[in-house]
Amino acid sequence: MFSHIMVGANDMAKAKTFYDATLGALGVPPARVDDKGRLFYMTPQGVFAVTKPIDGQAATHANGATIGFACSSPEQANAWHAAGVANGGTSIEDPPGPRQGSGLYLAYLRDPDGNKLCALHRLG
Repeated sequence: MFSHIMVGANDMAKAKTFYDATLGALGVPPARVDDKGRLFYMTPQGVFAVTKPIDGQAATHANGATIGFACSSPEQANAWHAAGVANGGTSIEDPPGPRQGSGLYLAYLRDPDGNKLCALHRLG
């Protein structure tokens, strides 16, 4: 359904460090950086991109929005979370783990610009 997701960042170097680490934990190659300094993480399923806002204003996170990344195992979700915390992200909500009655293993972070991210593995 989706071709791409793009989020804003205020410090592209910090964003690249964070997303190269977290998406790298999911097997995604490091970002391709275009001539405008935007980051593109290319996968067969779609593209995740990071940019400074075109309007020149500060990047802010969307209240109520979450971007979820599919994981192949709880261990991969844990590796994603650990990479994020080690590279400028903030752990939020409950610690990584299964959510009772949902059949899901979830891990949540905020990136250095406050965007809410989730690593999700469907159990069982």
